[in-house]
Amino acid sequence: MNAQATTVVTTLNPYTGPWTFEQAAHLLRRTMYGPSYQQIKSAVDNGMYFTLGSLFEELPLPAPPVNGYYTEDPNVPVGETWVEAVYTNVTEETSYRFRSLTAWTVALMWEEGVHIREKLTLFWHNHFPNASVEDPKFQYRYIATLRNRAWGNFRDLTKEITIDPAMLIYLNGNQNKKEAPNENYGRELLELFTIGKGPLAGPGDYTHYNEQDVQQFARVLSGWRDFGFTNESPDGTFGSFFNPDRHDDGVKNLSFHFNNEVITNMNEQEYTHLIDIVFQQPEVARFICRKLYRWFLFHEIDANIEASIIEPMAQILIANDYEIKPALLALLASEHFYDVQFKGLLIKNPYDHLLSVLKTFDVQVSTPLDQKQDSLYRIWQLTKSLQLSYFTVPEVAGWQAYYREPLYYRNWLNSSTLPLRLDYSDEAVSSGLSAYQGNGEDMLVDVLKILGTLDAPDDPNSVVDELVLIMFPKPISPERKTALKEILIPGLPDFEWTVEYLDYANDPTNPDYYIPVDTKLRALVRAMISMPDFFLS
Repeated sequence: MNAQATTVVTTLNPYTGPWTFEQAAHLLRRTMYGPSYQQIKSAVDNGMYFTLGSLFEELPLPAPPVNGYYTEDPNVPVGETWVEAVYTNVTEETSYRFRSLTAWTVALMWEEGVHIREKLTLFWHNHFPNASVEDPKFQYRYIATLRNRAWGNFRDLTKEITIDPAMLIYLNGNQNKKEAPNENYGRELLELFTIGKGPLAGPGDYTHYNEQDVQQFARVLSGWRDFGFTNESPDGTFGSFFNPDRHDDGVKNLSFHFNNEVITNMNEQEYTHLIDIVFQQPEVARFICRKLYRWFLFHEIDANIEASIIEPMAQILIANDYEIKPALLALLASEHFYDVQFKGLLIKNPYDHLLSVLKTFDVQVSTPLDQKQDSLYRIWQLTKSLQLSYFTVPEVAGWQAYYREPLYYRNWLNSSTLPLRLDYSDEAVSSGLSAYQGNGEDMLVDVLKILGTLDAPDDPNSVVDELVLIMFPKPISPERKTALKEILIPGLPDFEWTVEYLDYANDPTNPDYYIPVDTKLRALVRAMISMPDFFLS
């Protein structure tokens, strides 16, 4: 569907229309991973502005990941964190720590509550990508920086990530020295992280910067190194530092794109001055607002949306000194955001999809620490096979679904990932996702639990109606609802379901009563999660 095929409301004016389940579900599905039925109903009761306040509520950083099971690490007992611990056996200890890190990351998404922080953390992970940094301590610090700045100051985040030790490794900033400038990070800082290329204006000129700027940026950024990678530091300390002997202390001359700025030697403060110069260009605000728009709403940005939505967002961002929250709040509270044509237009990313099964149906995960980590790590493995691997972004431009024209979100589905999505979703409903690892029914959807939350569980028509409301982003036709009811009670009159349900409700531990209800409802849910509607947000 083309969102621009008919008239779309294109203003950032605050939304003043009805606030029903439909609008609340749209907001939470775009800002959270798989909001539950109760969370959406509470958002309806609380109203839009209260819900937006909850999404942006100030929270302390989460407790760091811990050793869940590995007993051979002399420096980290089971149950204690490893984020500043030294390595004794690098191969074994990086393995269990990475497993711990990924399980902890999935847990934060699963247990996010009504909050936007985890969606924004993944947004920044896509924007400032990282991969192939095989030290979990480095990866933890990197992701903690993104999480800490989730809706904070974009300019300050750019400064922090520029000398982050994991980023110095990933884009070769640690190899950048005056004798041999390395342009990798400087080029991506311009092209992908701050101002963007724009249309090609001439040989080596990209409208917003040129090759002269790339060369000068590399010189400014020279001299920074990481330290403490794996076992390089006996006391376990790690981070980044500035080595003046490796820094090019000569005069740097930027192009006319940056007002021919001349930068003289400022040693370790020179990179911050450079970033300040970049952020004086209003195109930086437009560039990041386009990315926020594509992440939270839709990929198509025509001239009208550019002028009526992106430009006002950018001006809000600039007026607030590049604080992300005011500009993003303006979008999420706007009549444009709630235009009916944007509902159900996004194909869920792999985390959205799997957690929509697990969280929507209030699936429980094992409570013993080792089993919980095992189950959560399993989710990371599954999303990796679905081509979204946290801590392993495939390209410096991020995941293709957020930039690759013309498909954008449709890049999530292909001949490999579509069958796997169907298999994993079905497994969660039929036998439990951890059955692959011999954990029995761990992470199994309890369909009877969701039945108990419905308004009229004894009415098969109401059951179908509510499940459509919970699971799908848009209404479906009466004919499709009739087909779904046929799956629930094949060839039977409505009262048969009512009788079966009431027998179960009056004696819920009797297998003669709960098994038939569970079987019928499980068949319905399995059918619904395989429908195209469930793939959309």
